Amino acid sequence: MINDESKIQNTKRPERSEGSKSKIPWSLGVLLLGAVIVLLPLVVIFLTSFAPPGATPSVLPKNGWSLTNYRDAWHRGKFLLAFANSTLVAIAVTGFQIITSALAGYALARLKFRGRQALLLIVLATLVIPFQLLVIPVFLVLKWGHLINTYWALILPTAANGFGIFLLRQYFLTIPVELEEAAAIDGANRLQILWRVMLPLARPALVTLFLFTFIGEWNDVFKPLVFTTRPELRTVQLALAEFQEQFTNNWPLMMAAVTIATVPVMLLFLVGQRQFIRGIATTGMKN
Repeated sequence: MINDESKIQNTKRPERSEGSKSKIPWSLGVLLLGAVIVLLPLVVIFLTSFAPPGATPSVLPKNGWSLTNYRDAWHRGKFLLAFANSTLVAIAVTGFQIITSALAGYALARLKFRGRQALLLIVLATLVIPFQLLVIPVFLVLKWGHLINTYWALILPTAANGFGIFLLRQYFLTIPVELEEAAAIDGANRLQILWRVMLPLARPALVTLFLFTFIGEWNDVFKPLVFTTRPELRTVQLALAEFQEQFTNNWPLMMAAVTIATVPVMLLFLVGQRQFIRGIATTGMKN
């Protein structure tokens, strides 16, 4: 009887595995199709950048391959200076946002004070206000402080962000309170608990905020266009804008410039993608 039952179980197992395997190619095909749709424009941009000057965008250049576009784009756009300015601004804004978001997020997550929920709602309300609506008052404040045409005009307007505060607040809520109580028993104050306990545990959320902020500042063209006019403060996006001509466009040259400007943020995302995915997946929605 035991042998007969084992034979019956062995005959049923292949049917389950075959049924589960039949679903894998279908889902994999959908994912591959989505990846192709997303990556096709990037592939066209990359391949067009190697085409001879004056050619039209195409998947495969018809008249050979050339690296001349990268050399011309690098010198024409003065990307060395643009990279330095964009990197300085992006790192400074990211650092300020991490500091302000960590302090405010921890206060909203752990400190109990009157009006905490109302303050949280105000922070969330700032997320629905476009920065373009605030450009005039921000410009007047910067002008009053004599900060126009300086790096501070590109850093201070976005030094704090409601998204970062909400993200870290939600992540801090997922950390057990017992860890903070143990640190408090050892004599740690609030800032020491935040620095030594909370921030090391919140590394995925910090990396997520870092990537979001850095990429957003790297791709920002509005602030440099409005708050600066000096050529030495030109960022990567303003350098790209100079390749847009009024009547005609040199597409291979423009695609080479776009590739040069895109590669740094792509490499940055590839380095931090594991922590980024973990930070998005583990950030709770506790109240």
